[in-house]
Amino acid sequence: MKRLVSSIFLTGCLWGAATLSNYPQPYQAMAQVPTSGELFYTFYGQKIPLNLRSDVIAVEFKPQPRNTRSLLSPHVRLRQALEGGGGGTRSVTRAPALDVEVNPLGDRYALVKLLSGALDNPDAVTQRIQQQSYVENTLPVLTRTTTSEVSSGENTQTVILPNEIVLSFEPGVSNLQRQLLLSRHNLKVIRPLRFSQNRYLVRSQSTSGTAVLNVANQLNGMTGIQSATPNFVQTLSHLVRQQTVGNAALRETPNAVERLQGLLSRFPSNAETPFPSTMLPLQWHLDSTARRGQLLPRTDIRARESWKNSNKGEGVVVAVIDSLIQWDHPDLVNNVYEVGDDVEDKLPGEVHGWDFSGEGEGDPDTRISPDEVGIMRSDFQKSFTLSDAELVKEYEGLSLEYQYFNPEASQAELATWIRNYIRNRVAAEFHGTWSAGVIAARPAEEMGVTGVAPNAKILPVRVFGLGGEITSATLIEAVGYAASRGADVINMSLGSLLPDRELSDQMFEVLDANPKLVIIASAGNDGLDGVGFPAAIPGVVSVGATNLGGNRTVYSNYGGRLDVVAPGGDTEQSLSGGILTTGGTWVDGFWQGMDVPNFAWGMALDPQGKYVQVQGTSFAAPAVSGVLALMKGEDSNRRLNRDRLVQILKETSSYEGLSISKADENQYRLQSAVGFGTATNFPFLRPSGIFPQPKPVSPEQYFFGSGLVNAEAAIQEIKR
Repeated sequence: MKRLVSSIFLTGCLWGAATLSNYPQPYQAMAQVPTSGELFYTFYGQKIPLNLRSDVIAVEFKPQPRNTRSLLSPHVRLRQALEGGGGGTRSVTRAPALDVEVNPLGDRYALVKLLSGALDNPDAVTQRIQQQSYVENTLPVLTRTTTSEVSSGENTQTVILPNEIVLSFEPGVSNLQRQLLLSRHNLKVIRPLRFSQNRYLVRSQSTSGTAVLNVANQLNGMTGIQSATPNFVQTLSHLVRQQTVGNAALRETPNAVERLQGLLSRFPSNAETPFPSTMLPLQWHLDSTARRGQLLPRTDIRARESWKNSNKGEGVVVAVIDSLIQWDHPDLVNNVYEVGDDVEDKLPGEVHGWDFSGEGEGDPDTRISPDEVGIMRSDFQKSFTLSDAELVKEYEGLSLEYQYFNPEASQAELATWIRNYIRNRVAAEFHGTWSAGVIAARPAEEMGVTGVAPNAKILPVRVFGLGGEITSATLIEAVGYAASRGADVINMSLGSLLPDRELSDQMFEVLDANPKLVIIASAGNDGLDGVGFPAAIPGVVSVGATNLGGNRTVYSNYGGRLDVVAPGGDTEQSLSGGILTTGGTWVDGFWQGMDVPNFAWGMALDPQGKYVQVQGTSFAAPAVSGVLALMKGEDSNRRLNRDRLVQILKETSSYEGLSISKADENQYRLQSAVGFGTATNFPFLRPSGIFPQPKPVSPEQYFFGSGLVNAEAAIQEIKR
């Protein structure tokens, strides 16, 4: 049964980063025991502090039988139960409604946010939750912020702590030694992780709650154990709020189709391109000439020139590790990779990639299912059909959140923000579709979009569940899977996860075993000195973002461990400054029972959201993945290894067309005075947990790494 899972708007951000030391602590081969009330886990011996949230309760559901397809999902039943509608409670009496907001998180969890009326009595909410027959347990909710109380969750990365630990044994440890170690620490194996060596998902049989952190910390450094990290359930769903608040460009555009056709008619035709598309002038990241004219310097990656001298990525496979990947989009369906029958460990039903998100061993389809559409359709349609007054009343929790920061807001302003938030939250479930389009879209018709490498193949690998649910175990398996299927490039547009030793070790192993594989990751959207995780892992190419004007985007990370930059878009004032790519809300189920509007909304370019204009280092990374696909397409015999390919990528990048803003100039001036091994915007210190060796760098290198990638120059060097 297709699990009820989806994803989030992944621009790769960590707005609420934890306080870290300026330099990593030396690794100590001994258990780290917390002081009273201290919550942390370890990353190569470095403490990563965490805080307990008191305004959110995480709920773990019992496994759902496969014959319950027609029943309400557990999170819907829980919402009804907490609102006083029954929903499966063991009590026969109708309970009064509670002041809470229930949001699904994958197919195993839900987050119950306590609103003003429930904050004074959280025990009553917990008790009601635990009365439900389909509820397994309630779990701690943690954050990486520096305070334990968060009034709105606006800038908070939510982390759920289940009773699960990813445990790696040292190579050479016998089965008997493993059993003894597990028995000594009272651990039960849930399952071995696939596409990985000596790595298991285990559960403590003697403790639960936040004490699971202590168990993992004590396991680290023990003889026979390589590492142990809690299998955190992470979500970055708050990023949709950040994209929506204060974005003046999110307006309803009437007569969207006619306006778009009128806009495109002003640009010259592109008959000389291999895939003619009237929308190519709007894709300024491929060629900025149409937008900037002939006199201003180019701020794009020179993709059009590269197509004239290359096979446009023919024979190259790019794995997209991301959220919903709607590969049947007309501009993607011809470029999806098909896994052959010669694969020794082929998964049941596997054809076009794999979905690792949610419960169980996975799903062969990374696209959205009718069940998933059903979960999102109600809220999505209400954003179009309800009046301002009805919308504000229906979504009281969202209204209170916006009013907290905007106390003078009118009802119309509240309703506009709620509409944008709901629509963008649903549209952003297709973040993986956005990334895939940037890499390898091929226009099926004149009104289509083009990827950087339009002849490359996409291997869809889904890792995000509903509300942004993602775990360490999921990513570990996904990275190993992509490598095992022969991917030439892996794109990871997820730049702000918790630092994770298990994932780092897995990526080291994959890179060592596949010296020609290139892994690309987004630097993160924190606007901080130091790229996020996993982009900061040595051997991974980290990518920052620039805008149409050639500046670093205000959100893009910079400084420590930044390799290169590429266009990531800036939609704060105009959506046309974003990156145009493939969207997912065109799926018929979203519009079932209602008329499609005649206006564009949110980030959508058209009324159905078949195309979107987005921003983030999440889209700079796939631009670089596309360039690597072009480069590998010209190296058909795969003579060049990863180190040489990345060297060419950096050497052919340049600062031409880039410029440093006055704000960045002053930032560099201050940073160079205090030292490049520190960060000035305390307490937001390098959320990756990985620190480069401090050394003086130029302002250009500080903000742009080796520079803006140049596909044309890179291909010329490959040919040479």
